[in-house]
Amino acid sequence: MSSSSPVDSLATLLSRRQVQSSTVSFQVGEDWQQGRTLFGGLLSALAVQAMRDVCGSDWPLRALQTSFVGPVAVGSFDVEVTLLRQGKNVRQVQAHIRQADDKGNTPTAGVLLAVFGTGRDSALPALTVTQEPVSKTVDESIQLPFIPGLTPAFTQHIEFRLADGGFPFTGTDTWLSRTYVRLKASDGVDSELLSVILADAGPTPALAQLKGFAPASSVSWALELRPVPDAPVDAVWRMDKDALATGEGYVNERTLLWTPDGRLAGLGYQVVAVYA
Repeated sequence: MSSSSPVDSLATLLSRRQVQSSTVSFQVGEDWQQGRTLFGGLLSALAVQAMRDVCGSDWPLRALQTSFVGPVAVGSFDVEVTLLRQGKNVRQVQAHIRQADDKGNTPTAGVLLAVFGTGRDSALPALTVTQEPVSKTVDESIQLPFIPGLTPAFTQHIEFRLADGGFPFTGTDTWLSRTYVRLKASDGVDSELLSVILADAGPTPALAQLKGFAPASSVSWALELRPVPDAPVDAVWRMDKDALATGEGYVNERTLLWTPDGRLAGLGYQVVAVYA
């Protein structure tokens, strides 16, 4: 990424979107890249916004399944939205991310299924997950620097502080990471979109086992959200990742995302391909 390239906040990307019937168009620069594609958490968040634009934003997002079919290059792309079913309490929505190639085709680069659901009274007793303590506070944790040309471009938008676990490619005997995360420019961003972005912000902790660099990319991602509309979007959240199984070049991992006051905001499962 060149030093003269513009750096656009999430709010700026949202303000530039164009809605035409069931298609929402976005324009994203190279400051949001992750390797040869745009950051998957950002793509999913923009697709969620497109679904809200087309089908309504009155109900919170409960679940999101994303298949990263192909790379999305810097520039413009479309999100085509389809309402699959509208019930009394649940809305099912599908989205296709499409981007024109140099042959004039518009292949599918991502497929998303989202469940939006309204809250209602329930006889079930309340059950929640308790956040486990970590060994370091935010101030005691090591902040990961953004290094142009070395760390993914999108990481310049997010502050990372490693509380437990190992850094990628350091040969550390650990399968977990506990990281404090904060979106640096959060004006105009709601807690729902923030949860989608932060839940996908960190690398798989399995990379800490490697002693040298190896590329990795998400293949599929299932995210379940707990609505936290009152959570501060400008504060430090926590992202807990655990590698559950590895083999044949793939990692199965789990992510728990916590609000600044320790409430569960997201629960995700991901398949990551590691080319090592």
